[in-house]
Amino acid sequence: MPGPGPMLVKIAMLGDSQVGKTSLMQKYVEGTFDDDYLQTLGVNFMDKAIDLNEQEVTFSIWDIGGNRDFASMLPMVCNDAAVVLFVFDLSRRSTLDSVRTWYTQARSHNKNAIPILVGTKYDLFVSLPAEEQSEITSRARQYARAMRAPLIFCSPCYSVNVINTFKVILIVLFELGSGVPEISVVGGPIIEYTPSSTA
Repeated sequence: MPGPGPMLVKIAMLGDSQVGKTSLMQKYVEGTFDDDYLQTLGVNFMDKAIDLNEQEVTFSIWDIGGNRDFASMLPMVCNDAAVVLFVFDLSRRSTLDSVRTWYTQARSHNKNAIPILVGTKYDLFVSLPAEEQSEITSRARQYARAMRAPLIFCSPCYSVNVINTFKVILIVLFELGSGVPEISVVGGPIIEYTPSSTA
């Protein structure tokens, strides 16, 4: 459990362009979703304070543009991060394959941050053929296992697992025990974060 006094938890968000990093951050912090795509140029960050067992915890969420031109800013985003969200688009498999590169780069700057694999655009994923959903889920689980990371499917557009993503961060970071029901059915909004489910 966190100690006395306010606590700052830095969260880095990495992933390709247009996977929904900024949308996830804005939906969680401000409760808003913008249909118009605006490319993140460089780095964005937002703070959100929450109460955890009568203690204030502030999430400082850092979002870096997915364009490789911004690679020089990776140290600023990754350094001191307690958690790194590796974000991919559930409807574009190439963005999941890119996670391997993002993971390698992040680890070169921060070897201790807890990794979490987050698939966005669940609303598009559910319209894919069942076979494709199964393939993507299987591949995402392979990546999560290799990274020893929780796996979460979300949709900022429809508020699916947005809050749960950040609840899982707290659970894993502070070893709080299971406070969010896990969902493992293929085609469902996956939440897998205990060792038995991601093993």
